[in-house]
Amino acid sequence: MSQSCVVLFSGGLDSTTTLYLARKQGLKVHALTLDYGQLHRREINSARAIAKKIRIPHKILKISLPWKGSALLDKSKKLPKNRTLQQMGNDIPITYVPARNTIFLSFGLSWAEVIKAESVWIGANALDFSGYPDCRPDYLAAMENVFRLGTREGREGGGIRIKAPLVKKTKADIVRLALELGVPLEKTWSCYQGGKKPCGLCDSCLLRQKGTEEAGLPFREGWTRSGRGVLC
Repeated sequence: MSQSCVVLFSGGLDSTTTLYLARKQGLKVHALTLDYGQLHRREINSARAIAKKIRIPHKILKISLPWKGSALLDKSKKLPKNRTLQQMGNDIPITYVPARNTIFLSFGLSWAEVIKAESVWIGANALDFSGYPDCRPDYLAAMENVFRLGTREGREGGGIRIKAPLVKKTKADIVRLALELGVPLEKTWSCYQGGKKPCGLCDSCLLRQKGTEEAGLPFREGWTRSGRGVLC
């Protein structure tokens, strides 16, 4: 009998690659998508389509963060655009959603304990990222200790692990891994804005573009070109 896991699955490049990697390792994957009031549904639609394509259990859980606190939740806050990689690494941007991964991991943990899953997987990355504090190795290690101390499973000697296989990879590494795993890159969505095509200017688009270019990928059918390069 195969082991099972819960994968926090947004429909973006990182979480989809993480999901495909868990499947590659022979785990029975349960995908969890959090609809937390983000200003567009494009990423959620991608998650739904990908989960349907590969026929895995998939829950979309609607929660509310009425206090907002992020440009991803509040229309009055402008998304940063055209930031350099140095700027991304020097501060925590307005797109940071307060305690988002703590909230997401907690829901993932709850489901994992119910279905007797051994791990919760998250596509956090601490190299090519926007500086979020809840995407870093020390945070993930602390949260795994919370998993152990705050659950019956952990107190009784088992414990549910946090798996973050991309945390020390560059975006180029992630793009290469995604292609190796057969991730349908054209179905994933990373842009902070909705619409039919990625904006090509937000942090997430620029980081994805950087990874695609550094991986040396030629343009493929179904991918998207922005005015600044290939987004895939």
